[in-house]
Amino acid sequence: MTMPAERDRWFATNTHHWDDWTLAELLTAKASVGARVSLVVPARNEAATVGAVVTRVREALVDTVALLDEIVVIDSDSTDDTFAVAQDAGAAVHRSAEIRPDLGSHPGKGEAMWKSYFVTSGDLIVFMDADLMDWDTHFVPGLLGPLLTRPEVALVKGFYERPFVGGPGEPDTGAFEGGRVTELVARPLIALLQPELAGLIQPLAGEWAIRRELFGSLPVPTGYAVELAALVDTVAARGVDAIAQVDLGRRAHRHQALRDLGGMATQILAAMWARGPGSPVVEEGAVSPEVEEAAVSPLVEEGAVSPVVEEGAVSPVVEEGEARLETTLRQYHPVNGGVGPVDRPVPTIERPPAATVPGAERPR
Repeated sequence: MTMPAERDRWFATNTHHWDDWTLAELLTAKASVGARVSLVVPARNEAATVGAVVTRVREALVDTVALLDEIVVIDSDSTDDTFAVAQDAGAAVHRSAEIRPDLGSHPGKGEAMWKSYFVTSGDLIVFMDADLMDWDTHFVPGLLGPLLTRPEVALVKGFYERPFVGGPGEPDTGAFEGGRVTELVARPLIALLQPELAGLIQPLAGEWAIRRELFGSLPVPTGYAVELAALVDTVAARGVDAIAQVDLGRRAHRHQALRDLGGMATQILAAMWARGPGSPVVEEGAVSPEVEEAAVSPLVEEGAVSPVVEEGAVSPVVEEGEARLETTLRQYHPVNGGVGPVDRPVPTIERPPAATVPGAERPR
């Protein structure tokens, strides 16, 4: 179990501010290591904002200074003009379903990010959401700072002030809260199961950067669990000191309906359960053999077995040795003056590490 002193040490050593590096310093560092940098923007029905995101980054970090080598938008089954708007703004745009069609396609943010591995050429990959409204282009160099100047760092998470307007007579709040799913689901899970990550201010932030070789080695949930899964798997593979975080200032975006957040929370819970001791990481149609049979829950003291766990019980995302690729979330809605159930199918599929997929050579 990670002690508070160790978490405090990690926080002091691995927390940065976006202006800790100048653009000139980052350009020099990029040239010295010979790195290519890709910005990936996964987008679904974001025609209203994706154009401004691409245009501003392109003008500041491609046309003015060559910090980025490419801007790639992955259109995840949009039904609006996301594809055309992003293309007109100067991005290379790919429809997720059309990237490696031999591998099939699934809906979801994680799927779009996983597919980006096959169409990007960067040694460093920066991910940024398409629905940003209150932000600036310093997000990108801020995330690249630790990767370009600290060889031991392999993954960088952003954090920011997220303004929330209070009701009548209430103060504006939010500051560095991570959002409802973060505070009610991800942070408690980290406290219970992955305390090494407790120093991360916003573990589900959509703005993060990673070395290509690490990203290619990670299994990727196709839905909203991609950010937390990447952190957990990076700690398992390389230790917590391979992760850094950067204060990016301020960010605002569109908030989702509470019922939609239930699906996000379900995917995050499934991914964390699949990564717990004694519970295999679930890849599409298969159960990872890498988990030792004797592993037990971190909540079980050495030499004792929780009475609520029956011998032979398996993860709820695994049924009799086969991966469950979808779960059903039952919610309740008003119906004809009463209340009725609505079943929401929630995919819990995970893609295998992209670098292990045949034909995964880097595009030129």
